[in-house]
Amino acid sequence: MSDQQKPPAKTLMVQGTSSDAGKTTLVAGLGRLFTRRSLRVAPFKPQNMALNSAVTGDGGEIGRSQALQAAACGLAPHSDMNPILLKPNSDTGAQVIVHGQARANMEAAAYQQFKRQGLRYALESHRRLSRRAELVLVEGAGSPAEVNLRTDDIANMGFAEAVDCPVILVADIDRGGVFAQLVGTLELLSESERARVCGFVINRFRGDLRLLKSGLDWLKTRTGKPVLGVLPYLPHLCLDQEDAIDSAQAAGNEHGNERAQERDKLVVKVPVLPRISNHTDFDALRLHPQVDLQFIGTGGSLRGADLLILPGSKSVRADLAWLRGQGYAEQILRHLRYGGKLLGLCAGLQMLGAEIADPLGIEGAPGTARGLGLLDLRTELRPQKILRQVEAHLQLGSGPTEIHGYEIHCGQSQGAALRRPLLHIGPRPEGALSTDGQIAGTYVHGLFDSPAALVQLLAWAGLSTAEPLDRTALREQALDRLADMLDAHLDWPTFARATGIAAAAPQQAVS
Repeated sequence: MSDQQKPPAKTLMVQGTSSDAGKTTLVAGLGRLFTRRSLRVAPFKPQNMALNSAVTGDGGEIGRSQALQAAACGLAPHSDMNPILLKPNSDTGAQVIVHGQARANMEAAAYQQFKRQGLRYALESHRRLSRRAELVLVEGAGSPAEVNLRTDDIANMGFAEAVDCPVILVADIDRGGVFAQLVGTLELLSESERARVCGFVINRFRGDLRLLKSGLDWLKTRTGKPVLGVLPYLPHLCLDQEDAIDSAQAAGNEHGNERAQERDKLVVKVPVLPRISNHTDFDALRLHPQVDLQFIGTGGSLRGADLLILPGSKSVRADLAWLRGQGYAEQILRHLRYGGKLLGLCAGLQMLGAEIADPLGIEGAPGTARGLGLLDLRTELRPQKILRQVEAHLQLGSGPTEIHGYEIHCGQSQGAALRRPLLHIGPRPEGALSTDGQIAGTYVHGLFDSPAALVQLLAWAGLSTAEPLDRTALREQALDRLADMLDAHLDWPTFARATGIAAAAPQQAVS
């Protein structure tokens, strides 16, 4: 049977009462669970807004959460899984990615006019995914109750109405006011939208479930909707973050530095640029038991670090100006004088050079900014974004070490520093390593995800006894743990009746 002859896939959408209610993890967990039940599942998010993105095998760019969900379903990420991606470059504007490729920079008002066309793009991708899957799990964005964004909505109920799919509404009880979240959200929906909400999931519950039962009974009576499950809080769940860095992590902590040094941990500090991107680069460092990773925000200090890392950025010249305004440029020079190591990733590499030119205004007003001048290279931002998965070899230590990563950048760099590369991608040299070995930079993301490369990089930074850590294996363990939790805590008979998904029936064996 051809793809065109196959019956359309079942579609189920997960929406939340707010951002960070648990939509991403619920879709990922359901994807892993139904995949284990031999169902062909594909994740989908019609519109995402995030600076953490992933490069797909078809040469596109999607939100990191959809790449995570693809892994949960045993699939390679594809640009159809997130047809519209917004990458903010100011408080009111964003770069608009359509089917994996950058289309334009738009202010919020202009994007409102674009949304009707955006819905057509989303429906095209959904149709293609539906031909390749039996179940499409759709993640909403933010909350469907944002009445100011209801016109031409493509992220939540506007999409659900267009494809006529049932919706699960998830709420985070850990924030408090969970019944107000759920009832209030329903009250702000139209009659047809309320009708397609097939049930609720309450997320991140801690405590005695017996004490919640009277509330659950009241909720069902008040709304006529079943509670499909109450999910326990899962600590230390090692999954990729969709976007934001916890504000509690982004602060200076001199006492924390002293404690880390007493424990013989390697202290790594990362300044949290206003438009920091792809901070999932640091997940392996965050999880490593021998590393004290600190995100440093406004008013913090870079002192006391063994390794400083300049991260990626969506607005490299503006973020470099912020870095200088914080006094971090002087602290970086002091760090180098005391023998510390410095690594620049993507935009961080560009900042290490002599200048960054943006003659076409790719990331703001046209112009040129002076770099930190620590590597002999110059960068020009160009319209065509480079998006590719790469297999590279790290040139540190006793021999080359394989890395599976990706490139995602508009800048193209030239200069003498690149003649001493940090990596090779096939025969092509990539990145730079200073002649004294103290400063390094690269456009390749995912450096620390390879266990062997992680050990070499930590040894270069000063941790000679570094142990390997496999970020991919930890992610797989977390997805299995998440699926096991859903298997145990969702009310599967009710879930099957509410959603119409036969594989949710309790008689279905789990492989």
